Amino acid sequence: MEVNTAILERLERIVESLQENSIKMGQLLAVHQEKLDQQEKIDDVLFSKIDHLHSDLNKKTDEIKQGCERDVMLVDGRIRQLEKKLWSIAGGLAVITLIFSTGGQNIIRPLLTGPKANATVDAVDTLVVHELR
Repeated sequence: MEVNTAILERLERIVESLQENSIKMGQLLAVHQEKLDQQEKIDDVLFSKIDHLHSDLNKKTDEIKQGCERDVMLVDGRIRQLEKKLWSIAGGLAVITLIFSTGGQNIIRPLLTGPKANATVDAVDTLVVHELR
């Protein structure tokens, strides 16, 4: 019977050890579960901050885009005004050059004097050329 008693004592120690280990494992699991719950709360806060930053970034990006589009339209309008002025100046210079050039005078003089005056001018020019010879 001593063998049976020794075996029973040994089994009781094993059962007590298993019970202690089970209690310690339960405590470890409770601590890990608490850490997981805390991490989940932290993750929720971080994700909400990321979502908030994302929406702010999109809002600021849209504002910048609208500002750039407005600036481009203002610059485009200004360039169009400058082009109009440039073409007006170029046209004016072309007209002035035509009026004061010899070829332009030959074109404009008949329009301003009419057909009879033109014939008279040609006759006077011919007389002047003959007298010079």
